[in-house]
Amino acid sequence: MDSEKDMNSGNNTPDLEVVREDKGAQRVRKHYLDNIRWMTVVLVVIYHVFYMYNAEGVLGGLGKISNLDVQYYDIYQYIVYPWFMPILFLVSGISSRLYLEKHTNKEFIKSRTLKLLVPSTIGLLVFQFIQGYVSMGLSGAFDTLNAVPKPVLYFIMALSGLGVLWYIQLLWVLSLILVLVRKIEKDRLLKLGAKANIIALVLMVIPVWGAAQILNTPVITVYRFGLYGLVFLLGYYVFSHDEVIEVLKKMFIPLLIITLVLCAAFCVSYFGDNFADKPVNRTILYVAFCWFACLTIPGGMAKYGDFDNEFSRWMNKRSFGLYVFHYLGISSVALFVAKPSLLPVPAVYLLSLVAGFVVGYGLNAIISRIPFFRWAVLGIKVRK
Repeated sequence: MDSEKDMNSGNNTPDLEVVREDKGAQRVRKHYLDNIRWMTVVLVVIYHVFYMYNAEGVLGGLGKISNLDVQYYDIYQYIVYPWFMPILFLVSGISSRLYLEKHTNKEFIKSRTLKLLVPSTIGLLVFQFIQGYVSMGLSGAFDTLNAVPKPVLYFIMALSGLGVLWYIQLLWVLSLILVLVRKIEKDRLLKLGAKANIIALVLMVIPVWGAAQILNTPVITVYRFGLYGLVFLLGYYVFSHDEVIEVLKKMFIPLLIITLVLCAAFCVSYFGDNFADKPVNRTILYVAFCWFACLTIPGGMAKYGDFDNEFSRWMNKRSFGLYVFHYLGISSVALFVAKPSLLPVPAVYLLSLVAGFVVGYGLNAIISRIPFFRWAVLGIKVRK
């Protein structure tokens, strides 16, 4: 499969190329990485349904709409939140290594700018202001902005429409940092990363915990430059080596057991607390759960999930569009159905879930076919 061709088709993920060299020097796609990405994006969609109506005080959604004293089903958020974005950054680091083996730094930056920066900047102005309108409607922001001039209000809506695009925005910044680091270290770290054994991999939880303490932006808590930056670089320098993945494959069962134990401990310890902000998201238990999941998932998927079929290809090609557009569907249901209490709570959750996938896939199919918008919103290369 020609990944450059796939990328320019407009239905690919933010990652650029996921291929490997086999013994005959033939380019073979690393299907397990593709599968990690689209499966994780599906988990993100489900997460945002629970997040939209969460009862734990995590800001950004509509908030609790049920009359339950405790929303025990919110436990899903605690199960996935500590690791699902780190695993995407880790896979992005691996993909960057595989891309840079065949391309120059200049080509890498150009590709990343097209696929990541354009949708998260220009895309805000030409489409994502709609998301901004919905998000501001949920928060009641328009009640305090009646006197604001319309042009200024439009730019406020555009900035408010960033939403889930923080991931690709941050990934673009980390890609530039990677190019700088590569120029400085001259592949010495890459050679060192290939030697990582299971002890070294487990002990990396210490610097990962340290990284989780620094470079965290206030208010907008998703911009964790320390944690996500280090995981991204470890993806590039360590997890991109087949030797390291083989170690993780062999240790999959013990790592899985440890991850499940940490998951249970984290959920029991912090259920009901705001898991997305300090102090919870900087605790050693949070980071340990995150890191062991990042060790378990690549090894397990390389061992059991390195498959390719028509369904997986369909999901992979559309996962970027699903990621970009799904939140608009979920938040629109929250604003126009849940906020005025037009449906029972279970129906709201179900409709939100369906809307996330239908709007995500639907808008991807439409926008990817419209000139200019396909470039501005989805980072699809302009056809000559």
